[in-house]
Amino acid sequence: MKKTSLLYLVTSVFTFGIVACNALLPEAKLDHDLLDGPIGELTPEQNSQFLRGDRAFNDEIFTTATGLGPIFVASSCGSCHAGDGKGHPFTTLTRFGQVDETGNKFMDHGGPQLQNRAIPGLTAEAIPAGATSSRFMPPANTGLGLLGALSDAQILAKADPDDRNGDGISGVPNWITPPHFFKPQGFHEAHDGKYIGRFGKKAAAIDLLHQTVNAYKQDMGITSEFDPEDPINYAVSGQAGDGVPDPEVASSTVNAVVFYLRTLKVPVQRNATDADVVAGKQVFVKIGCGGCHTPEWTTAQSDIAVLSKQTFAPYTDLLLHDMGKGLDDGYTEGTAKTAEWRTPPLWGLGLSKNSQGGSVFLLHDGRAHSVDEAIRLHGGEATKAKDAYTQLTSTDREKLLVFLDSL
Repeated sequence: MKKTSLLYLVTSVFTFGIVACNALLPEAKLDHDLLDGPIGELTPEQNSQFLRGDRAFNDEIFTTATGLGPIFVASSCGSCHAGDGKGHPFTTLTRFGQVDETGNKFMDHGGPQLQNRAIPGLTAEAIPAGATSSRFMPPANTGLGLLGALSDAQILAKADPDDRNGDGISGVPNWITPPHFFKPQGFHEAHDGKYIGRFGKKAAAIDLLHQTVNAYKQDMGITSEFDPEDPINYAVSGQAGDGVPDPEVASSTVNAVVFYLRTLKVPVQRNATDADVVAGKQVFVKIGCGGCHTPEWTTAQSDIAVLSKQTFAPYTDLLLHDMGKGLDDGYTEGTAKTAEWRTPPLWGLGLSKNSQGGSVFLLHDGRAHSVDEAIRLHGGEATKAKDAYTQLTSTDREKLLVFLDSL
C-alpha cells in the first residue's frame, strides 16, 4: 500500500473516531448549567457539612433494612430531584383530602399524601372515595437558602389581600402552624402562633428543616428525631410498621441535608446582555408579569454568613395567588384556598429540560409542555397579564420567551 493511501486511511479512521465520539457522547455542561454546586465561599467546616448533605441527598438509597416505608413514594431524595433540578411527570407525588384549620378527615386513610408503594407484605395506598387530590411535580432545589433568608416583613410588604392598588393582584401569605421543632430566626414573625410558609406548591412549609423532615417521612417513610413515627395507613395496614427501630435517620444527617439545600448555588442567568433578552425583560415588566414574579430581593441577616444581605433575582413573591378555575384542583393546605398557588420562582426555568429528559413540564403538575402553554393556562389574578401576553406581536412574544429561557 502506498504511503499516501495509508496516511489517508489512518487520517480517515482518526477523524471518524472523533466525529463518532462527539456524536455519541453528551456535550459537557457549562458550570452555570449545573445546579449542584455550593453558593459562594463556604468555610472548610461548612464545606464538609455541604458534602455530607450532598452524599445523603444524592447518594443514599433506603431499603427495607434501613427503614424504607412501610409505605412510601420513592427510596431516595435524588430519585425525584435528579441533579437538584426539576422533577418529571414520572416523579410527581399526589396529595389528597382537605387540609385546613379543622384538620383532614382523610388522615386515617393515608392523607395528606398518597404513598403508592409499600414494603413486601403491606398494601400501597389508593386515593379514598370522596377525597380531592392534586399532583405535585418536584421543584428544582437551587437557591432555596436565599428564599429562606428573606424576612417575613419583606414578604408581607408584597401582600395585597384587598387589592388596594387595583392591579387585580391580591397575593396573600399561607399562615402555617409550626411543627414542634421549628426554631424561628430573627426575621420570622408570628401571627396568632402561625408563621409564613415559603416552600412547596402551596407554601405549606415554613423553612427547609420543615420541608426536609416532611419529605423524609411522607416521600420515603423515613423517621427522624424530629418526626419519629412511621407513616401509617390504618385503613389498609392497621398498625403495621416497617419493623425497623425509630428514628431511622440521624438528626445530624437531616441537618446536613438542610444545610446542603440552604447552600446550593443560585441558577445563573445566561446571555443577560443579549439584545433580545434585554428587550424580553422589558416586555415582561410591561405586561405585568412582575406583579407576582417579583424580580429582585435582598436577604435579611442569616445564621449562614454567605446568605446574609445578598441581592438576588428569583422572580417570585412567595405569596399565594388565585390562579383561576383551570388550575383549581380542589385541594387545600394551611390557609391556601383550592385555586391558590405559591408563585413559583422563575430562575432556572431555561435549565428545566436538562433534568426533564430534554422536554419541558411546567406548572404544579407538569401539565404544560412549553412556557407559552404555561402562560396561556394562567387565570384568576394572572388573567390580565395572560391577556396582554396573547395580544403581543409575535416579535415581542418571542423576545419575552427568549428572556424567560435565559433565566
